[in-house]
Amino acid sequence: MKVILLQDVSGHGKKGEVVNASDGYARNYLLPKKLALEANAANMKRWERDNAKEAAAAAEKLAQAQAQAKEIKGKTFVLKAKVGEGERLFGSVTNMDVAAVMEENGIKVDKRNIEMEDHIKTIGQYKVKVKLHAEVKTEIVVDVQAK
Repeated sequence: MKVILLQDVSGHGKKGEVVNASDGYARNYLLPKKLALEANAANMKRWERDNAKEAAAAAEKLAQAQAQAKEIKGKTFVLKAKVGEGERLFGSVTNMDVAAVMEENGIKVDKRNIEMEDHIKTIGQYKVKVKLHAEVKTEIVVDVQAK
């Protein structure tokens, strides 16, 4: 029996896939537990319509991420920090600090999407990668200055 999976089912497939399942397994397990729908004409139409909506939403998110990447590419963000001897910082600048400075400038980015090789521990300008989407990355400049 062909079914449309509503959730991931180990050994059969992922959510949204149309798979063949044995009649007994589909009728006695997948359908009663609402893990799948029977793949009849009406359900297939709904599945195709839902897939089209998801594809359009994904394309829109990608376009927004690309536009934001063009906007911030190469932009310099100034970060003030306390400095000790030899222009070394007290503490270090982390991806959380970079995210906070970006948000102050009107650009909201999750701290987990800021990729730094290591924490910044001295004054200067550093290139930092920002992941805006699974397919979109850009680079910004973080200028660390003395407070």
